[in-house]
Amino acid sequence: MAHCGNHTVYFDLQHGIPKIEVIGHVILQKSARAAAVVMKKRTGFNTKRCISDDFRPETLESLVQQVSYGGNPEHKRNPGDFGLTPPSQPRPDKSLCDDVKIFSKATALQLLKEGIRRGLVSQSLRNGFPQNIWAVTANGVPVEAQLENVTLGIYHGYPMPSGDPFAQKVISHWRHIDE
Repeated sequence: MAHCGNHTVYFDLQHGIPKIEVIGHVILQKSARAAAVVMKKRTGFNTKRCISDDFRPETLESLVQQVSYGGNPEHKRNPGDFGLTPPSQPRPDKSLCDDVKIFSKATALQLLKEGIRRGLVSQSLRNGFPQNIWAVTANGVPVEAQLENVTLGIYHGYPMPSGDPFAQKVISHWRHIDE
């Protein structure tokens, strides 16, 4: 990685060539097929997210039995036992599970299921599955899971950025259930 003012370059360590350039709020991802793919860096958070209060306990328990965890290499520095392809491919604009000590698929799945049990599921549904599920790690860090396979109910998750105002709602809801 190299920094120069508001310009940062992330290098492909295997080949020593620039892989991603960040200029202000614009990310240029180097590609073998094209000179650069322009991606706009997130400047805000989804304000439409909300925790549903429409689910009955038996519906939540049914969801617990149906969901599974897939993972996403963009949120991993170390592949752990997730079995991802590629094993890890962290992006500078993504939060990393490694930073909150989630290294095993079993831990990620446990958090996903506990979030459902506590009713931390979104109102937005796709094929009967909540679009988002939230949980809080043992260290008090809120995490968010997104539905990635609407047919099988497979999710991938990541730590919520500290600047995300919805993170406080997740923590408050989680703590309220503990009381």
